[in-house]
Amino acid sequence: REEMAKSTQLIDNEVFRAFATYAAIVLLKMMLMSLVTAYFRITRKAFVNPEDTASFGKGESAKKYLRTDPDVERVRRGHLNDLENIVPFVGIGLLYALSGPELSTALLHFRIFTGARILHTFAYLIPLPQPARGLSWAVGYSVTFSMAYKVLKTALLL
Repeated sequence: REEMAKSTQLIDNEVFRAFATYAAIVLLKMMLMSLVTAYFRITRKAFVNPEDTASFGKGESAKKYLRTDPDVERVRRGHLNDLENIVPFVGIGLLYALSGPELSTALLHFRIFTGARILHTFAYLIPLPQPARGLSWAVGYSVTFSMAYKVLKTALLL
């Protein structure tokens, strides 16, 4: 019963609920990138595994679909960038949410990161001219560093 009470207290924490909301948004966005990659692979007929080309025939007729495509690779790079940035945000953001920040400050961090990652995806997929993608990446990365600094400052009394 004590463990259940502790879990309930965490759910009652507004900062934690905000973190859970924005973490879910960016994780879902990252998951959608898998679907976008699949869409581009299918529409561009560009596959990397021989079994994926089976519906196009066998042998030489299927081999021509084992190739790279610039559009597929662009989506894949965007997805990889999500993995490199969203996973650290989730880990550091959780520690940050548990470090007792003010709700308004936490919301600012979570919202800026989420907006930056969504803009980064559009900048990658459309593509928007630089520095849109670079700036959106830098903003999101800075937010994660800001939260990490707060966690370290709180935990180590820096």
